[in-house]
Amino acid sequence: MDFYDKDLVSIRDLDREHIESLLDLSEEMIPYARGEKVERMLDGKVLGNLFFEPSTRTKLSFESAACRLGCSVIDVSEMSMTSISKGETLADTIRMVDAYCDVIVLRHPHEGAARLAAKFSENPVINAGDGAGSHPTQTLLDLFTMRKVKGSLDGLNVVLVGDLKYGRTVHSLADALTMFGAKLTLVAPETLQMPDDIYHHLKEKGCNPKKTSTLEDVIGQADVLYVTRIQRERFPDPAEYQKVAGTYRIDNTMLREAKSDMIVMHPLPRVNEIAYEVDSTPHAMYFEQAFNGVPVRMAILRAILRGI
Repeated sequence: MDFYDKDLVSIRDLDREHIESLLDLSEEMIPYARGEKVERMLDGKVLGNLFFEPSTRTKLSFESAACRLGCSVIDVSEMSMTSISKGETLADTIRMVDAYCDVIVLRHPHEGAARLAAKFSENPVINAGDGAGSHPTQTLLDLFTMRKVKGSLDGLNVVLVGDLKYGRTVHSLADALTMFGAKLTLVAPETLQMPDDIYHHLKEKGCNPKKTSTLEDVIGQADVLYVTRIQRERFPDPAEYQKVAGTYRIDNTMLREAKSDMIVMHPLPRVNEIAYEVDSTPHAMYFEQAFNGVPVRMAILRAILRGI
């Protein structure tokens, strides 16, 4: 499987075989991600981390992944200290950073920014989230977590709940799960349901997602409950956010209706959509999910900078 020197902009850039190959490599990376083994296979390489939006897990796990493999990191996360604050375009910024590193990781508030960056960069570009568009590396770590816990991705019953309109993580994840024959249920207020273009794409690929606004009716059938934050920062009108804020909240009372082996996942950060009491239950998988960002991003960097 040839990932060498390739961009990773959308999960649709990959097929099932690509994904499984990366998940297998991620499994091999776990002892290195934990520091139990040391391998500087990317010694001499440089990663350029460009984050135009706040990030904790994605940014730090890419940095950790690079450091574990001996890859150096250059970083821009305070845009007011760069020429962007003087009016430099994204294209010019990418051309400049491209000259200083071997791979660029980009997070940007505008959908399509990563695709644009890939057009202007000679080196590979990895999309770390573009507005309400997609987040392919989050999807790979989500799939890795599900496969690790459930043993297989085939035919899982997955309930996606929360902000499905603006949530880039669920856009990419729904696409990927369709490749594995997952049964999808989309739980959201009508104003935050999955965009029509993505919904119709899922149907064209053979999935027939069920839409509902009532989580209580479907939680009992779920193998995986994937919860997302309703993102205040994505709403043009704060009054519209207030109408849906706090719509869903997972707590131990609600989990009484769930299967004993159902897992709760969340890309984090959470606000109040998962009660803290859930953290100590066997259902809670979101912190392990966050750790899995390191081995998965190690696998991605190795595959792109060295090949598999």
